[in-house]
Amino acid sequence: MTDALMNTYSRLPVTFEHGDGVWLWDTSGRRYLDLISGIGVCGLGHNHPRVTQAICEQAGSLVHTSNLYRIEKQEQLAVQIAQRAQMDRVFFCNSGAEANEAAIKIARKFGHEKGVDAPHIIVAEGGFHGRTLATLSATASRKVQAGFEPLVKGFVRVPYNDLGALERVARNNPYVVAVLLEPIQGEGGINIPGDDYLPGVRAICEENDWLMMLDEVQTGMGRTGQWFAWQQRGSSPDVMTLAKALANGVPMGACVARGRAASVFSPGSHGSTFGGNPLACSAALAVLETIDEMRLITRARELGARMSATLSDALQGVRGVLSVRGCGLMIGVELDRPCAGVVLTALEHGLLINVTAGRVIRLLPPLIMDESEAMAAVQDIGGLVRKFCA
Repeated sequence: MTDALMNTYSRLPVTFEHGDGVWLWDTSGRRYLDLISGIGVCGLGHNHPRVTQAICEQAGSLVHTSNLYRIEKQEQLAVQIAQRAQMDRVFFCNSGAEANEAAIKIARKFGHEKGVDAPHIIVAEGGFHGRTLATLSATASRKVQAGFEPLVKGFVRVPYNDLGALERVARNNPYVVAVLLEPIQGEGGINIPGDDYLPGVRAICEENDWLMMLDEVQTGMGRTGQWFAWQQRGSSPDVMTLAKALANGVPMGACVARGRAASVFSPGSHGSTFGGNPLACSAALAVLETIDEMRLITRARELGARMSATLSDALQGVRGVLSVRGCGLMIGVELDRPCAGVVLTALEHGLLINVTAGRVIRLLPPLIMDESEAMAAVQDIGGLVRKFCA
């Protein structure tokens, strides 16, 4: 490994050379089943012909012009996303952290326009929103924050999946203007709230004139069996952030808003040099069209349910396994002990997985995975976990 790279990742001892569908091949020709999709990015798998064609055609025509000018495919993409979310306007950027930065700025400007001089945003314990200064301040990880103080002020942290905590803040903090939450916490360990949580958050926000802002960076784009995870409960946010699977590996993020939140920005309020350029938008349009044509929303919902149920049955009664939980193709296996070592063992068996929150094996397979691949993966993961817990 070269010393020319900054020491920001503890990389696994493998280099991938090419991919096809749910499979990756390393430089020695060995094949691996990808059950993490580049941390939820490659929802259509690797080397998808539709996305590849869109990228090649656009690269041969025009890659970038900047947002000083109209971009036809950016406008088309904004309409497609707004329609699927039943929201009004979209700001394009390059990552989930940037999308969340935009949401934070919307909340603060919204607050200032209401006459709140020091706007506060409620965030949740276990949440993850990025690594920029504002988003790591919103994130509930001291490991992410350590060494980067002073943190950005203005965030109020409450327990996740606790409506009572939100109500207490509402009674005691007149500076709150918004709530920023993940509908399912990904980095926090695939934490799925109760059915009443998002509807309850929506009600509290309406009662207090707060913006409800949902970070769908990991859960969006069909991952949970709906276009966006909040659609499981019908609790429409005022602001929603997207990234990861939006362009299947081409860096892209989006901040989507409706109602008053959609009109907070004006020229000069925010911007992005690269955001929404023709290349990224072409890839994202191909992703949206492919998800629709292949009915991948339904596949994620149905296949994910079978994978979770089969894995749960396979690990029933195994000492050390606390729970198997999932929503669509977003699945977590929580153990009673740290399990980072399982990742390397899985790699040796030709499986790419991830451990998050220290004790949760996280699976985010491509939406295109077929039944036989999924069941083989569940069988192999079950065997690895049983051996690890023995």
